[in-house]
Amino acid sequence: MPDPTTDVIQGTLDMLILKTLSLGPLHGFGIARRVEQVSRGVFKVNPGSLLTALQRLERAGWLDAEWRSTENSRRAKFYSLTRAGRRQLEIETAEWSRRAGAIGRLLRQEG
Repeated sequence: MPDPTTDVIQGTLDMLILKTLSLGPLHGFGIARRVEQVSRGVFKVNPGSLLTALQRLERAGWLDAEWRSTENSRRAKFYSLTRAGRRQLEIETAEWSRRAGAIGRLLRQEG
């Protein structure tokens, strides 16, 4: 049987990044680690996908970024949510809930 651990579902990475950063600024590795921890290892974030998503979200104005020192004195780019990013998180969360509800109804159908 294949490993049930999977990459983040296509189309949800942006929402997961925005939600993770709504709790406070983090660097890329911290974002990936938090997603994996909170999902109890169900989701793993591909570093290349994460970097591309962070750049896209920054260009969209949903994230701010600044270089800072990490707890072990390395320089890393820390990302934080902007006001527009918080609004986008609300939109994406509502859309995800709508879609998840629809999938749930489809799965509960009697044949």
